[in-house]
Amino acid sequence: MKGLKELYNKEIKAKLKEELALGNLMSVPKMQKVSINIGLSRAAQNKEWIEIGKSILERISGQKPVLTKAKKSISNFKIREGMVVGAKVTLRGQRMYDFIDRFVNSTLPRMRDFHGLDFKKGFDGNGNYTIGFKEHIIFPEIGMEDVDRTHGLEVTFNTSAKKNDHTLALLRAFGFPFKKNKK
Repeated sequence: MKGLKELYNKEIKAKLKEELALGNLMSVPKMQKVSINIGLSRAAQNKEWIEIGKSILERISGQKPVLTKAKKSISNFKIREGMVVGAKVTLRGQRMYDFIDRFVNSTLPRMRDFHGLDFKKGFDGNGNYTIGFKEHIIFPEIGMEDVDRTHGLEVTFNTSAKKNDHTLALLRAFGFPFKKNKK
């Protein structure tokens, strides 16, 4: 079985050049990074949520997460400056391609009532696609015996594309199951 990176370099690049009618092979969009974020707002009441969030991200991504801290105090949300409000992981290179492969082939099929990703939502116009999850338990790395409460997380796929349709073509080539356009 070929790795996703090797498949991209040998087959997907050439197909995308033809499909998008690009003149140069170097102008074909490519994946730059994958960011996985988790909000730790519950950490304000219970400090053990920080360790739980870190361990979940570490199991999902395979690398140690970075804690994000509040830049300024917001009294309505009971947040103080310097307080831990989230954790994030940025994947690049081979780990990124391995994560995309696992995400498409084992994580998305585990979603409840999944009929495909919505291609109208999630794009930001700059070559990025974001998917939010209400439950982190859809990832196969998380065992049901480890879960006492579920929480959400967000996965962002950053590409070098400049248009949403180029990003969509790249993600479809990687095997992302988007809904069919009903016209």
